[in-house]
Amino acid sequence: MSKLAIDVHDLRKQFKVQNNRSGLGGALRDLFKREYREVTAVKDITFQIPQGEICGYIGENGAGKSTTIKMLTGILVPTSGKLQVNGYVPYKEREKFVKEIGVVFGQRSQLWWDIGVIESFQLLRKVYRVPEADFRRRLDELVERLQLSELLNRPVRKLSLGQRMRCELVASLLHNPSILFLDEPTIGLDIIVKTEIREFLKEMNKEHGTTILLTTHDLQDIEALCSRVIMLDDGRIIYDGGLEELKTRWSKGREIKFQFGAAIGLDRLRAMTEGLGVEWSKDNEMASTMWLPHSVNVSDALARVVGSSVDIRDIKINETNTDEIVREIYQSGSAETKTAAVAALEPDAEGSADQAQEERKETARP
Repeated sequence: MSKLAIDVHDLRKQFKVQNNRSGLGGALRDLFKREYREVTAVKDITFQIPQGEICGYIGENGAGKSTTIKMLTGILVPTSGKLQVNGYVPYKEREKFVKEIGVVFGQRSQLWWDIGVIESFQLLRKVYRVPEADFRRRLDELVERLQLSELLNRPVRKLSLGQRMRCELVASLLHNPSILFLDEPTIGLDIIVKTEIREFLKEMNKEHGTTILLTTHDLQDIEALCSRVIMLDDGRIIYDGGLEELKTRWSKGREIKFQFGAAIGLDRLRAMTEGLGVEWSKDNEMASTMWLPHSVNVSDALARVVGSSVDIRDIKINETNTDEIVREIYQSGSAETKTAAVAALEPDAEGSADQAQEERKETARP
């Protein structure tokens, strides 16, 4: 069994937030008697991440992602629960612990604004007490991979966002951490820089076994890097599993669009695929769309149509993308609710499809 890089049990974080009363009178009352309410940002979550895994940690704004990252990195102290990162309790053993982690916050910088990039790196070397020889070897490797040689002597304030984010990655990896926390590392970047950073992270994980916990709103980052996804909603974990399983369980299926050389009626198309459980619709006189549930093999469906001696000019296969799947799960309330809703749509021997549809509506109601 792989050693755990991150081990979290029943982790909870509550904040005391002041209630600000409106108007001048309210502001004066707040000066002498303040009222507070408790807000729970993270609600008793449990998960484990083995060493060497790249895990995506996703959720809507306010779901508790950044709060979790701050507890895992020792910035915040949990209200209750247990957590260990590389065998350390982050908020108790800060000095030893931080030598083994790297952190990149997409909207905050760990580089000094008015000095050259290389000078920031030298300062970080001293902070982490990295031997000069190890620092030089590591820096040369990172600079070459991320093509930063021309940027080292520039002040950070003169870098573009993409250039700065590449430098931020180097800064977080100079001391060769075994765990890397990335909080929105590609926010605001163009597609070329995003691709470069994704490829670099995959190489780092493969060659050095670096464990990576990635929070992002860009689900293309998740698809490019992660085999596992943890979804958070209102401070609770609503899904923890493989990305492919997420797609299989909650996508609406696939579509195959056909462009024919001659008009073909729906009755003939349905006859070709009878018994497969697919559905047909007409796009126009010469084009039709076949919808397939995940239980139907694409090659089986295509073989039925191609083998029917029809004149096919073009075929296009569309699958529900990850963005649409995640949006659907959040709109349904939770992954568990979605599972119940899907199950309710499947009629059994004792109920009809209409009854299942009514049950689905009841399940979806708060």
